[in-house]
Amino acid sequence: MTQINTELEYNVATARIEELLKLVDNETSEENKYLIELNILSNVVADYEEKYFPMKAPTLIEMLKLRMFEMNLNQIKLSKLLGVSPSRISEYLTGKSEPTLKVARNIHNKLNIDAKIILGV
Repeated sequence: MTQINTELEYNVATARIEELLKLVDNETSEENKYLIELNILSNVVADYEEKYFPMKAPTLIEMLKLRMFEMNLNQIKLSKLLGVSPSRISEYLTGKSEPTLKVARNIHNKLNIDAKIILGV
């Protein structure tokens, strides 16, 4: 099998991957037939998923919410961290406004959010 062409083939391949994952671990030899099969199937499935289930980049709103959760920040704490008002944070989180360049730099530096996500590129 060089590529997956149908959803049925995809489902069969992913089911086989689940079976193979039970047969190998980090200590499995590179020459092990199950590990070789797992690597081949994983690559074929990844190609299919990239074509039919592409991952879109997260939005700034999604990343801000994620960082707030990860860093245990509410809107008031985030506003203090970024040097803006809580109402401005609310506007960012609802998409009503976008950060200025200065705030974008702070978001990048203090929240470690990729500049491409901040700029929507």
